[in-house]
Amino acid sequence: MPRNTLKLATALSLLATPVLSACGGSSAAADEKVVTVYSADGLKGEKGDGWYDRIFKDFEKQTGIKVEYVEGGSGEMVQRAAREKRNPLADVIVTLPPFIQQADGKGLLQKYAPKGSDQVSGADKGAEGTWTSVVNNYFGFIYNKKELKQAPATWEELLEGTYKNKLQHSTPGVAGDGTAVLIKAMHDFGGEKPAMDYLAELQSNNVGPSASTGKLAPKVDKGELLVANGDVQMNFAQSKTMPNLGIWFPAKDGGKPTTFALPYAAGLVTDAPHTENGKKLLDFMLSQDAQKQVSEIGGGFSARQDVKATDANATALAEIIDGVEVFEPDWDDIDKNLTSYVDAWKSATDS
Repeated sequence: MPRNTLKLATALSLLATPVLSACGGSSAAADEKVVTVYSADGLKGEKGDGWYDRIFKDFEKQTGIKVEYVEGGSGEMVQRAAREKRNPLADVIVTLPPFIQQADGKGLLQKYAPKGSDQVSGADKGAEGTWTSVVNNYFGFIYNKKELKQAPATWEELLEGTYKNKLQHSTPGVAGDGTAVLIKAMHDFGGEKPAMDYLAELQSNNVGPSASTGKLAPKVDKGELLVANGDVQMNFAQSKTMPNLGIWFPAKDGGKPTTFALPYAAGLVTDAPHTENGKKLLDFMLSQDAQKQVSEIGGGFSARQDVKATDANATALAEIIDGVEVFEPDWDDIDKNLTSYVDAWKSATDS
């Protein structure tokens, strides 16, 4: 389930559907029993057993509305929606920060407060009412538990020869999790320059850029890589079928392991061809029943404060982040300066 590569068959079938490509926001399109979702990957299961799989099936059964699903990287989904701005094909877009803010800044999202969004923390929804988190999540790294007796404790350990051509992270500016590497490094090292200096040094061990975060986990599980980046929800779900995956959070030498919230945030696309259907799907995603399934099925954290999961997955997830310092990025700064940060990374690493 690649985070940054569109599922070609799905995309082709979408483009081949005349009503989506021709009707735009017409009344004919509005009457259709369909809703189109552009989403970052991580919530749809490899074997049809993910949170999306369950709620889309339940939603269609309850409403008769079919979900057309297109998957790619967070940045890729926003870019695609931006290209289609004059004739939108998507109704709902789901991305990780800072790309949901980027979508909002480009005028791609219209105001809509889904039912239940009053139970979502203010930090997990847009101040202007244009987006709301539907699954909470945290940034993290993975390692191969079979090849390594324990996870490397610090960023600095990743510079050792052990990780030569055995380490890879997804591409900043394209992947949400790849961008998260920059955000965490800048926080842990205390600024842009020291972070870029470190990432430049790390590049000698890096296999190379990866457009897909989701594709890194199978490589780590097989031992092709020892370490890669990811996020807690996606990697926890993958670990059910990839037993060698371990989740960890690097610290700067002498510091504490850190992470930050990286929620899946959803918004209603401006001039969506099926606006009412999009609203219904967003309402369904935030319903208590759907939110109770976030940890049990999806391996994530409920976005609603009034849903307290007690299933085995919820307990295991709480243990994973226990003792890890959670910081809050300055998303306004990141949204404003993302291009310059990515350019600085490219310059530092010759990428």
